[in-house]
Amino acid sequence: MSEAPRNLWGYAVFAGTLSAAGLPIYIHAPKFYADSYAVGLGTLGTILFALRLLDLVQDPAFGWLAERLRGVRGLAVAVAAAIMGSGMIGLFAVTPPVHPTLWFAITLTMVFSAFSFMTITFYARGVAKAEDLGEKGHLKLARWRETGALLGICAASVMPTAFAAAGLPEFAVFSLVFAGLCLLAVLLMRTEWRGGLAVGSSGFKVILSDPVARKLLLVALANAAPVAVTSTLFLFFVEARLDAPGWEGPLLLLFFLAAAASVTFWSRAAERFGGRRTLMAAMVAAIIAFSFALFLREGDVWAFAAICLASGATLGADLTLLPAIFAQRMEKIAPNATEGFSLWSFAQKFTLAFAAAALLPLLEASGFESGQENSSDALWTLSLLYAFVPCLLKLIALALLWATQLEE
Repeated sequence: MSEAPRNLWGYAVFAGTLSAAGLPIYIHAPKFYADSYAVGLGTLGTILFALRLLDLVQDPAFGWLAERLRGVRGLAVAVAAAIMGSGMIGLFAVTPPVHPTLWFAITLTMVFSAFSFMTITFYARGVAKAEDLGEKGHLKLARWRETGALLGICAASVMPTAFAAAGLPEFAVFSLVFAGLCLLAVLLMRTEWRGGLAVGSSGFKVILSDPVARKLLLVALANAAPVAVTSTLFLFFVEARLDAPGWEGPLLLLFFLAAAASVTFWSRAAERFGGRRTLMAAMVAAIIAFSFALFLREGDVWAFAAICLASGATLGADLTLLPAIFAQRMEKIAPNATEGFSLWSFAQKFTLAFAAAALLPLLEASGFESGQENSSDALWTLSLLYAFVPCLLKLIALALLWATQLEE
């Protein structure tokens, strides 16, 4: 923990805030709007996918904007954080003043747009920060940053359940706590935006013309897809397939705590054996561990808990090593890194939207209904989508990484 005086706590809290606005939204928001406002799963999936199509234009533009605003980055990040916190409150704490479908789209646009700008700026700044940390600075920074990110996901995943158990309006209180976290993150990082990103923009051409960078972006796209699938379907799987309502929070907490606890192990292993080799080993372990979820049935909660523990531990490698590997490449070909991480951000989020757009309508077409009794065919479709599809996607990501030659 000797790096702590270098404000790595600030990076951890900021990463946790971003994560609390990212993955958990795909876990909670669709089910919340389906249960509270009877919005169809297919409709919600279509909206999520449409917002990611917006990112196709928006994320590269944010990369350009972050570079242009480097003189006032602290102010720009603070404004984005205020927009993100307000959007979250509108999404969960405000009764829709217009049709729930439209309100879902408006508030999520606020959250995701601010999230995009903050993520791009934050990870680009990390390239310069890693240089300040000396040898293996990218892995040192990644340990703090991704541990904070995973703890943020843990908190965001279980807070609604905890608030409900306390008799509070769970999602309304969650959104208010999240807004407070946005303020804390901005305060802790207020001195960090003054350094780094001093070089000029490299442009997208430099990044996309580099064969290693292109392959790493493809790996990121494919490797994020399994988590996107399981995140989208997790609540439905626990409630309907396992018939274990009320276990969602503890199982999510177990999964992400296992990931957070494994971060130091994977980063140390990467320092010794190399990032690519270590990440490939973790991906193989993830496929083996999660494949058993396909065979789970009603009541298999403890077996699923074991799967959450094992697969969560492998997630720590994904979230720590792959961004560090990409940042190392950006340091060589595009030190500014804003454009590189705008492409990275789009790749990560596109998989979440694609999963929602592809899987929710398929699940609905099988006859599945949230909170209702479902046929055996609908439940088997849920199992296939939740367990088999992620393993197949992970295998594709593994093959892509195997075909990518890196300098260790």
